[in-house]
Amino acid sequence: MKLDEIKNEIGSCQSTSELENIRIKYLGRSGLINQEFAKIKTATDPKQFGIELNNLKNSVEKLISEKQNILPKIENCELKIENSNFGLPKIGHLHPITITERQLNEVFRKLGFSIYNSPEIVTDEYNFERLNVPKNHPARDMQDTIYIHEPNYLLRTQTSTIESYLLQKEGQNLPIRAAFPGSVYRNEKVNRSNHFVFHQYQAVVIDRGVTMKDLIGTMDLMFKTLYGDGVVVRYRCKYYPEVEPGVGPDMQCFNCHGAGCTLCKHAGWIEMGGSGMIHPKVLEMAGIDHHIYSGFAFGMGLDRWTMAQNNITDIRTLMGGNLAYKPTEL
Repeated sequence: MKLDEIKNEIGSCQSTSELENIRIKYLGRSGLINQEFAKIKTATDPKQFGIELNNLKNSVEKLISEKQNILPKIENCELKIENSNFGLPKIGHLHPITITERQLNEVFRKLGFSIYNSPEIVTDEYNFERLNVPKNHPARDMQDTIYIHEPNYLLRTQTSTIESYLLQKEGQNLPIRAAFPGSVYRNEKVNRSNHFVFHQYQAVVIDRGVTMKDLIGTMDLMFKTLYGDGVVVRYRCKYYPEVEPGVGPDMQCFNCHGAGCTLCKHAGWIEMGGSGMIHPKVLEMAGIDHHIYSGFAFGMGLDRWTMAQNNITDIRTLMGGNLAYKPTEL
């Protein structure tokens, strides 16, 4: 652990919730600095090791305290700029997908999650192999990949790709609680419920003792936050290579309320994404001992969540710049 790296991390922090995550990461009861204190007995020079570690801890506490004093001023300043009237007419509004994405971000920030992102042009390794989908695996045929330079470079087909990058980067800094929205691309036939450009919302949790109960509870909270306590959801066993077991959450069709229509393909239900317990092989490829740690992951169809919120019955119109989709609250 180098003070300069921690200083840069604190310096780039943009919100009080993000700063709190950094504080927990380094100064929490199970934080990285406290983990170092446990090594004093085995150090070559315990006294000097303890002095240097105390100096590091004091420096980090000071940096965080200084940032805590600055952040409210920055946030208030940004708020004033957003609310300032520069004499320009208000002729636009946020896209419905953006609004739903921000609502979900807020839900997960309150649960202690960090929000991540990654490149949309990725390699085969991160899009498939690190998610337990080796070459010639039949699951690749289901995704109709759009390649930039075959076979190694492609447009990501799922936000699980961000999970691959995250586990490689943070796999030794457990626990992990992260969420990440993003665009994904597949060579799909465009119709009322499918598009070749669409959006997903991914979340990953890795810790000791994580179970399916934690996964279902988190997804239930999402559904109820966005659609109210009366939302009807079912969970079906499904196969996804990167998780075991896999679960598919379906929501009762908001258009026909279960009776069957063209939007839900007369099933009465709309598939809202995929989820499950992270496969041991995925953890192993990230250097995480699956005998000690477990985790869950899910990827939800953000477009469909938006459609359900706004009673939109054709996914194609979300890409058409339809100004009729004017939300009541920005």
